Amino acid sequence: MALDTNSSGPPLDELGAHVSVAGGIHNAPGRAADIGAVVCQVFTKQPNRWAEPLIANDIIGRYRAAAAGLAFVASHDSYLINLASPQPDLWRRSADCFTGELQRAAQLGLDAVVTHPGNATDGDHASGIERNAAGLVEALEATPGGPRVLLELTAGAGTSIGGSFEDLASIIAAIPEPHRARVGVCFDTCHAWVAGLDLREDFEGVWQRADDTFGVHRIELFHLNDAKTPFGSRLDRHENIGEGTMGLAPFRQLMNAARFRNVPKILETPKGDDLVTADRRNLAVLRGLRERG
Repeated sequence: MALDTNSSGPPLDELGAHVSVAGGIHNAPGRAADIGAVVCQVFTKQPNRWAEPLIANDIIGRYRAAAAGLAFVASHDSYLINLASPQPDLWRRSADCFTGELQRAAQLGLDAVVTHPGNATDGDHASGIERNAAGLVEALEATPGGPRVLLELTAGAGTSIGGSFEDLASIIAAIPEPHRARVGVCFDTCHAWVAGLDLREDFEGVWQRADDTFGVHRIELFHLNDAKTPFGSRLDRHENIGEGTMGLAPFRQLMNAARFRNVPKILETPKGDDLVTADRRNLAVLRGLRERG
């Protein structure tokens, strides 16, 4: 999803970060402002618990008022969700949980929900893709007019689904219209690098492959992360921008790629003990890579 641009000025800064919702989700917009961002990502619930909270109407109102100055907000779904699971009970619980996530995002007026495609733990990759698509369709049908669903490119370890462009294309193709029109892609730079997509030596080739599979126009969000682990390792370990195995070169190219200028770009880099300082530092590095025209 492209950001709206100012009517009388340059495009809005598309850079932001995943921000804390400690004390209530209505606090998240202020934390985005603290790091100088008008885009951000949040959790609408504790990501490592199944409990499905109801957000009180007054909190929804406070969040919406506080978020009036934000240009783009996504939520990230629970880490427990596995829509590719071959286990009926886990799949059912995952589908219900994802539907709950989509509905909370709709109540808050969020732009998108980012989701990991899950794991086909029985080794049946094709069936895992079909199960994932079925779960997404169920949630989309239950939340008409709600936020968009963005499939996150994964690191591709083990039985995970979504570690290749072909996986993402297959999931999207398995979702019938009109629901398919609400589905896009979240491109995580660390995941891409460790999955074997060479953003350093074949930057343009990566986007050509994306266009040849799911369509590069479907990339509606970036997670910007360097990698602690080597290229092609399939190990998902995020690092600060320019301090990992990717280095600054891919980020410089991305920050100056005209086709992605207005696509939101969100940090998921290590925060340490000082969340604000860490995010400001990484955002400053990225802004410093942008060429001034």
